[in-house]
Amino acid sequence: MRGKSDEIDAYAAAHIALAATDTITAKTGTGNIEAIRVIRAARRSALKARTEVIVQFKLLLVTAPEHVRDEYRDLSTTRLVPRLVASRARTSDDQVAARARTALKRLAVRYQQLNEEITAHDADLAQLVEMANPALVQAKGIATVTAAQLLITAGDNPERITSEGAFAMLCGAAPIPASSGRTTRFRLNRRGDRAANSALHRIALVASDPDTRAYAARRIAEGKTKKDILRCLKRAIAREVFHLITRPQPAQSAADLRPARQQLGLTITQVADVLGCGIAKISRIEHGHIRDTPIPPRIPRLAHQPATP
Repeated sequence: MRGKSDEIDAYAAAHIALAATDTITAKTGTGNIEAIRVIRAARRSALKARTEVIVQFKLLLVTAPEHVRDEYRDLSTTRLVPRLVASRARTSDDQVAARARTALKRLAVRYQQLNEEITAHDADLAQLVEMANPALVQAKGIATVTAAQLLITAGDNPERITSEGAFAMLCGAAPIPASSGRTTRFRLNRRGDRAANSALHRIALVASDPDTRAYAARRIAEGKTKKDILRCLKRAIAREVFHLITRPQPAQSAADLRPARQQLGLTITQVADVLGCGIAKISRIEHGHIRDTPIPPRIPRLAHQPATP
């Protein structure tokens, strides 16, 4: 009858009180990160509006007169939109068919306008993220949109986040102890910034490097489920992202790979064998088609490899 008793929360409260670390520094909104937040908010709104437009003209096509519907049957969205934009009312159309064609054309024009708006937002985001933290978008599996969200979560003053554990808790990626008796387990953390948690989730889904696959295989052998492994990966990704945000690194230029390889007298085949990837990937890196790779700094290690005559 004494009410709720939570030893973990009580211990954490006492620890904070004794350490005098209960002061919180708010995020500032006067730098590049605030500009990223504004552009990303506008982009998210445009994406939502474009989805609504697609649903609307698909539904109108379903309920349109039969002869109108037959003209656009089995067309994908990319082929359907130009056809609708170029369409016009027929002299043989009745009132319903003519108005249906007009409404479909206007929706298709709006879809194209939203596409152009999203493309412009993407270009602005790429420029701002490159200015704020170029090394973050070069990390494996981190695209411009996910990098933008993680930077927004950290803010213009990421030094206010004192540890990687605090950043993981901020992103909702830190497991919460839920042990009982002889059972040791952790439960899902539903707190924190859910948009940042979603960004970590997308990064974890595309993380396909050999170390990640080996880790997943080992955890599966231990009896962990795929959801448990995904949560562990999100926690590890949060750790790496924290260090990239709080200690920004200079960007790595893919243009440095070819001169370094030629200076060492190495062939593309040797570089690919040592780095464990295909020849085509090395060629794409040298031509600047792949940017999220840490290969250039590792090239000096290949100097000890004998050159192929």
